Parts: sequence; structure tokens; C-alpha cells
Amino acid sequence: MIMHVVERASRARLVSRVIVATDDQRIAEAVTAHGGEAFMTSSDLASGTDRVAEVSAQLDSEIVVNVQGDEPLIDPATIDAAIAPLLEDSQIQISTTSEPIATVEDVFSPSVVKVVTDAHGFALYFSRSPIPYFRLVGEATLEESLRADPALLSGYRKHSGLYAYRAEFLREFAKMEPSSLEKVEALEQLRALENGFKIRVVSVEHRSIGVDTEHDYQRVKRLIEENR
Repeated sequence: MIMHVVERASRARLVSRVIVATDDQRIAEAVTAHGGEAFMTSSDLASGTDRVAEVSAQLDSEIVVNVQGDEPLIDPATIDAAIAPLLEDSQIQISTTSEPIATVEDVFSPSVVKVVTDAHGFALYFSRSPIPYFRLVGEATLEESLRADPALLSGYRKHSGLYAYRAEFLREFAKMEPSSLEKVEALEQLRALENGFKIRVVSVEHRSIGVDTEHDYQRVKRLIEENR
């Protein structure tokens, strides 16, 4: 699976180097055996962001992209879309992307992170719960209303599994203590919001599938085999 991520990241126009940051020797060996580049990181690090920050300290890149290793179907154009705001605006320190949500199940799945943004495309909040929560008239539940009126799904956006950072900011971010909301939701990006940093969220139309469960794995495996 990790090599599918490497291959797609390599196809992004704005990416010049792809490195797998891991604390697992088996992953590093699998990557190098297939011609990829892997850096071993400390096993004491708490998150993927920390691993990327550790590797970035050894590089001279101004912008670093964290593509999560469980996103084998991520579109190279989505990676470029996340990078673009940092090239266009020197004030932006971190950016990411959001995708349409197509099913009611995804709205309620804690594995699918939802995001809401302000009028300028900056994140207001990320959550594993359904946000926004449509306050509907009548006795129907939110789930019943979404199934009755699929058009309501357009009000939801899924957070893609990647971030683009300015390298200097990334290293400072990794030094910050985990925030209270980050701990509650188990979402690292909330640490940035709670510390007053803005996250630019670019809307893309391609839908990725993060592999968080056995069901996700089988679904992605089937899609990859069908498109060979």
C-alpha cells in the first residue's frame, strides 16, 4: 500500500522529492526494495507529523508535504492543490484540502474527518462527528433527513489525508504540546487552530479513501485491481 502512496506523490507536479518517514524497519525495507527513499525516525514520536518534522530538519526544503501513508488513492492533483496556497501567499503556514462526501455513512463515520471553513477558505473546525449539524424542522433525525434528501450531503466536506507546511513552521508546530481538543478528537490539526494559526483548506473534487479499517483495505484493494 505504501508504494501506491509513493507513486502518486511522485506524480504531483509541485513535488521534487518523496521520502517515507517511518519508525518501522519493515516499511523502510519494503520501500527501498521497490526503489523508494525511506528515513528511519525515532520510535518515541507521537504522530506522523512529528516524524515528518524530524526528517524535514535534515532537509533544506522550504515547503514540506505530509501525505499520510494510508491514502493509496490520493490524486496527485490534490497534493498540488494543497501546496499551491503556500506558493501564492507568504502568510499561509499550513494548508490542506477537502473533498465531497457522497454517502450518509461517511457523514457519521468517525474515520471520515469532516471540516467546515469560513468565507475565505480557512478552517473553522475539524471533527469526527457530523459538522455542520443541520437543525431540521420536524421529528426526523439527521440521518433520516440525509437519506430522504441526498442533496443535503453537499453541505459536508471530508478532510483529505495530507498537509502542506512551511518547514520552519512545521518544526515549531511539532514542539507544541498536544492541545485539549486535539486530545478529544485525536486530530493533530486542532493543535494549530487552538494555538491561533490559520489552516487554508482548498476544495477539490477527487474523492480519496483512507485505509482505517479492514473494510477500507478490501475496498481500496478492489479498486486498485480493477484499474490495473
